[in-house]
Amino acid sequence: MNKVIKQKHTDDYSIYNGDTMQVLPTISDNSIHFSIYSPPFAGLYNYSSSEFDFSNCTSKEEFLQQYDFLIKEMARVTMPGRINAVHCQNIKDSKTGNMWNLPNEIIKLHLKHGFEWKDQITIWKEPLKVRMRTMVKSLMHKLIVEDSTQCFTAMPDYLLVFRKKGENKIPVVHPNGLDYYPGTTPLLPFMEKKYGKWEHICAKYKNWIDQKTNKKSHIIWQRLASSVWDDIRIDNILKYKGTKEEEDEKHVHPLQLDVIDRAVILWSNIGEVVLTPFMGVGSEVFSPVSLERKAIGIELKKSYYKQTELNLKNVKERFALDNKFNL
Repeated sequence: MNKVIKQKHTDDYSIYNGDTMQVLPTISDNSIHFSIYSPPFAGLYNYSSSEFDFSNCTSKEEFLQQYDFLIKEMARVTMPGRINAVHCQNIKDSKTGNMWNLPNEIIKLHLKHGFEWKDQITIWKEPLKVRMRTMVKSLMHKLIVEDSTQCFTAMPDYLLVFRKKGENKIPVVHPNGLDYYPGTTPLLPFMEKKYGKWEHICAKYKNWIDQKTNKKSHIIWQRLASSVWDDIRIDNILKYKGTKEEEDEKHVHPLQLDVIDRAVILWSNIGEVVLTPFMGVGSEVFSPVSLERKAIGIELKKSYYKQTELNLKNVKERFALDNKFNL
């Protein structure tokens, strides 16, 4: 058994270095208010050499079989009526070259275990940045000239939103509306023409308490309610340098804080517990704690866990230093 190697508990978070399938059973039934995570994408990335690592499954079928066990546990620990948000993408099969619709498989497994599929948000990626980061051949401009049948678009990410069946007895409320916009473009051109400059809106509606007349909140919700999040900052991520280990690779690219912040704000109350079963370098713990929630994170890889500890050292100072609530 791969037991928990290390753990740390504070008033704001609990983090574990160990196998998520050994930690999750220790969490009480119906105790988690919100969960957000990226599953280890089978066939796309390998995160470690451990036999307990989901990304080391030998086939898609084996990955889905193991993932099925996890979703069953996630359903058990999630409070009725509450949300699980899963960050994922379609995957190119390295053997056949065909696309594998992983989001569809994730949806089917959640429906099997008592969740309702409520939403699917597309997270747009800038093609040149994807090309530079991944070196994928299909985004090369050269192929437009030589043979554009080999050219394909930059694949987006998706945030799949599932709601556990049952009555939500603690509504997620925003009494004064929304105040913080995680992203680059709170105002589209037509909105700026109608409402004026963003900095003027922020100044006018600072500490506004009437949600009915809070235009800043209305604007933020209008952007977040879009089915395409088109201004996520791809580089707004936690530090991860030094997390690579010699015996495995393989891939480190934390989920953008803009995505996590939006989800945490939309689907949890201040003081509630946010769970991530695949913690990585701590992004899905750092974000909720900085937003005055509690968090539980589980990570198999020792170097990622160590980086999480470093990333959480000044978590409470995040908005005090950056003043992002008032951007």
